[in-house]
Amino acid sequence: MPSTLKILAFAGSVRRDSFNRKLLRLAVAGAEEAGAEVTVVDLRDYPLPIFDQDLEAESGPPENAKALKKLFIEHHALLIASPEYNSSVTPLMKNTIDWVSRPVAGELALAGFHGKVATLISASPGTLGGLRGLIQLRSILGNIGVIVLPEQIAVPLANEAFDAHGALKNERQAAKVKNIGAGLVFMARRFAP
Repeated sequence: MPSTLKILAFAGSVRRDSFNRKLLRLAVAGAEEAGAEVTVVDLRDYPLPIFDQDLEAESGPPENAKALKKLFIEHHALLIASPEYNSSVTPLMKNTIDWVSRPVAGELALAGFHGKVATLISASPGTLGGLRGLIQLRSILGNIGVIVLPEQIAVPLANEAFDAHGALKNERQAAKVKNIGAGLVFMARRFAP
């Protein structure tokens, strides 16, 4: 077990007022209170072209893909806030996964994902809170070797759920999100190499 558990946290949305980035902050606070070292990345800082194997063959993976993959490899667990677009994951989320998953000579297959522990959360203006997108994301991650924890939260009616400071209005819901962050720390300590 590592002396300091390192969690990589990110949202599948780069919108300035993203509900999922607000939700992520709360889960991150729970993970940090439980003793984890959390690195929060904004995927806006790592722009990537749409995955194209011809582009990869011609010029190799983009520098931002290499930088993101390095971050994934260096962390033991993933805390992901993922919105739902048309009943699925966002193009940003899928494209990030596609680039980070690409093989490199001399590296273990799926080095950025295999054996990682992940927790999924979502917020959406819809009545299901992004749940359908989480189902898709859970399937994708599970198929590339990530241990996706069963507990998750999908906050519905997100356009009404947060106050002016970005905090959840419902205290019980807020406590559950923090507990999910803390639970990731507990479980990742059991599974981390």
